[in-house]
Amino acid sequence: MPRLSDKSLLAIAAVVDVAVHARGAPVAAKALAARHGLPPRRLEPVLQALVHAGVLKGVRGPRGGYELARERRRVSVAEIVRVVEGAEEEKEIILPPLVTEVVQPAVAAAEDTFDTALDGVTLEDLCRAADDKGHGSEHERIDFAI
Repeated sequence: MPRLSDKSLLAIAAVVDVAVHARGAPVAAKALAARHGLPPRRLEPVLQALVHAGVLKGVRGPRGGYELARERRRVSVAEIVRVVEGAEEEKEIILPPLVTEVVQPAVAAAEDTFDTALDGVTLEDLCRAADDKGHGSEHERIDFAI
């Protein structure tokens, strides 16, 4: 069972894409969406959340788009996930004691371990892996349907 939502995976892929393709010029949302096989309206809220959190920087104008707000090595995958998952409103649900006293603490401990591991993965690590696998090509299209 995957721990990360499709939205989180998309956000990570979007930030890696911006880091790999922003070589002196911002990456247009339309170009980013086309590479991932998504409509721009699907990607825009994710990109805006990342801008508001200071992971990406939005550049306005006809040659605008997105670029990294910080160095690759200063952006962790865990931060990207926290931004995207924190953007959704949670509905308050009253849970039974078995869940709050037994299940939640066990799951929270596992999530802490996972989050610690994600904190150790930087954008720089992912960009290096993308370059090694040839995912830096401007003409490449990645199908990432959500």
